Amino acid sequence: MLNVTVGDWAQSREREMTSKPRFSLRARLASFRYAFDGFKTLLAEQHNARLHLLATLLVFALAAMLELAAEKWLWLVLAVVLVWAAEAMNSALEYLANAAVPEQDPLIRKAKDVAASAVLITALGATIIGAVIILPPLLDLF
Repeated sequence: MLNVTVGDWAQSREREMTSKPRFSLRARLASFRYAFDGFKTLLAEQHNARLHLLATLLVFALAAMLELAAEKWLWLVLAVVLVWAAEAMNSALEYLANAAVPEQDPLIRKAKDVAASAVLITALGATIIGAVIILPPLLDLF
């Protein structure tokens, strides 16, 4: 465990916010590495993320097979990105909540449930967008 008081943390954070660090290409590259590490964690530890990956690959394969127009691709990509972003934010909130309050807490549970509902909402919206775009040309094949 870290032995840092809230006062220590606040002072450190204030120094970070008031100092103006110089641009560093190395720091920018490191931030990409952290983001990719987060994505790897998402896929390794979150079962729903693996389902989203399967759905993403399926939708993009169908769109390529159907030779959809660019504007239809844009809608599909937007829908997929929104689902992935919601899943990542939901997972981040869960990790933070679990670290901050390891024991069961009704408010933490509500926060997690609401975050999970954001993923559900975006996934349902993405499903509707995908169906509207992919089903007509797919049915035309039969």
